[in-house]
Amino acid sequence: MESKELSYKLIDVLNKWDPFKVGAGQFDPEIADILQAVHDYNEADKIARRIQSVFEFSFEQVLPFDQCFSVANTLLAIKNEDVCSL
Repeated sequence: MESKELSYKLIDVLNKWDPFKVGAGQFDPEIADILQAVHDYNEADKIARRIQSVFEFSFEQVLPFDQCFSVANTLLAIKNEDVCSL
């Protein structure tokens, strides 16, 4: 899978999650920051903390860590699936 395909899969997961119910495509800057974290880190807890901080900065609300960790695990699984398919 190409990097572009990987990004599309990750974006789809994040748009479906939509923790603040703002609608798909309404938090593209946050998604971009989260995608960068997925590419930078291989640990779900680091990705989850980044997700938490991104949304806290944008929405001034802290998402529960367990929700962020669950999504981070999903994103990391997709990333790892991409690496294994090479």
